[in-house]
Parts: sequence; C-alpha cells; structure tokens
Amino acid sequence: MRKRLFGRTGLEVTELGLGTWGLSGDGYGPVAEAEIDRVLSRAVELGVTLFDTADVYGDGAMERRLGAIVPSYARIVTKLGTDLAQTPPRKRFDAAYVREAFERSQERLGRDRVEVVLLHNPSAAALATGEGPGALKELKDAGRIRAWGVAAGSAAVARAAIEQGAGLVEIAYNAFCAKDLHAIANVVSTNGVAVLARSVLAHGLLAGHWSAEREFQPGDHRAERWTHADLARRIAQLDALRPLVTGSVSSLRAAALRFVLSNDLVTSAILGPRSVAQLEQLVREAGSGPPYLRDTALAELASRLRSAGVAL
Repeated sequence: MRKRLFGRTGLEVTELGLGTWGLSGDGYGPVAEAEIDRVLSRAVELGVTLFDTADVYGDGAMERRLGAIVPSYARIVTKLGTDLAQTPPRKRFDAAYVREAFERSQERLGRDRVEVVLLHNPSAAALATGEGPGALKELKDAGRIRAWGVAAGSAAVARAAIEQGAGLVEIAYNAFCAKDLHAIANVVSTNGVAVLARSVLAHGLLAGHWSAEREFQPGDHRAERWTHADLARRIAQLDALRPLVTGSVSSLRAAALRFVLSNDLVTSAILGPRSVAQLEQLVREAGSGPPYLRDTALAELASRLRSAGVAL
C-alpha cells in the first residue's frame, strides 16, 4: 500500500483511506454488523493506515468499532459539529460544544490522543467566529490531537479554515467535481495542507453501472441527490471518461479512482466500500502506482469534460 506525506505532521499515510459513512448505514441503508467488522479488519490486513469517520456516523457506533479494531499505529480522522440532541439536529461549532463532542469521541475511540479532528461541514460564518478552530488549536497545543482541519463543503470554507491554521481539509474531489480543489490548489500547496478526497466515485455514479432509470431505495441519500433529468445528464457525461478505459485501466471505476490519485495535492483518496469484495476490488483497481494515468490522457479528459458541460 503506497503512502504519501500527511501535510505538516511529518507522518505518512496510505494513499487509499477507508471511509465509514457507507458502513454506518446512515447514507445508503443498513450493513450487517459482521460485514462492517470484516471490512475494517480486511482494510487493516491490506495495509490501510488512514480511517475516516465522524461522531454522528451510526450515532457514534463507527468510532467505537474503529477504536476496537484499528491498531494504534493507524491514523483515525474523526469529525465533530453536529448536535444530534437537538430536534432537528443542528450544526454547532461553539467552543464549549466542540470540547464536549471531542471528549465523547475520544472516549469512544479509546485513544489517549486522537490523530486528526475536523470540524464537520461548518459554514464560513461559523469559522469566522474563531470558536471551533480555537477549541481545536487548544486541544492540539495540549497534545490531545496531532492535527486539526475541516471537512469543507466549498472552496470558500476550505480557504477560510486554512487561513486560520487548519493543517488538513477534506473536500469532494472526483472527475465530475474538481473545481473546489482546483480553486484552493495554491493555498494548499503553499501551506503544506493535507487533502483528503471524498466522494471519489461520486456516490457510485462514476462506476458506470447505472441506467438513466435507476431508482434508489428509501434510506439511500441518492434518492434525494439527483432528479431523473440530472441523473440522465450525468450518466451521458460518463462518455467523457470511457476513452480512459484501456490497458491496465480495466473499468470506469478504475479510471475515476486513478484520476483522483493522479493529483499530487491529494494525500489520501477516501474509499467507501460496504463489503469486503468492494474494498478488495477498489484496492486492485488503484493500480500498481504512478503514473496512474498518462498526462496526455488527463489533458484530453479535461477537454472532453468541458465539451460535455462539466465545470472544471
């Protein structure tokens, strides 16, 4: 399992990380508990050293599972800032809440120090108060976390966090959603910020298995993500990626994953398998190493995507 520098921490982490939202059952429907444990254990066996979670995934259950299964040398990234005790749940990034949420996460993870803590999708206005970042800086200064950052929903939020000293950003990045990372490329590079790329397969879209008539089951967030027209348009745009499927690039899924890994700004591509079979397939399709895709192929892809109406 190949590794990359983890921003300014001086550490290295695997370029493939394991995300746990899909395993939690919150986004795509339930996963059998035994299969959750098998996926986590198999990721460890394959050499994965970065695991991404949040305090709200499975209402804390995923943190407990990671604490029980993942060895101490692995880096766990968790996220805070959603108050489930409120009805309806709401975002909270005041210092008192962030400290309380951290204490609960640390207890569930069972670690003396939590490697990385992110604010979970704050707004730019929430960051501007300085409370959430300030609380995480204090925890870092006290040695209770190694690094802090944000899971950002936009380039503006990521940039605001970096300006306040965040050492890591987690941001959506894939062949159909690259503009936010492109917009912050300079500030990421200048400040030595680690980047976790989430949604690398666009919630399954880039695997190329769906028809325009695809229906999603209740409890699957994708049922609300795209209208039928949006989904049909996106599926048509997949034609821009098909020329990449050649030689060792055996599928659209492999092409999409290697697109993410080809970007040197990306520290780790966060995978979201819901079974051991899916995990092993993704690891195989990441390929044997750089170059993941030829520079000429990437340049030609950019041209095709623009022609297909994908904003870069």
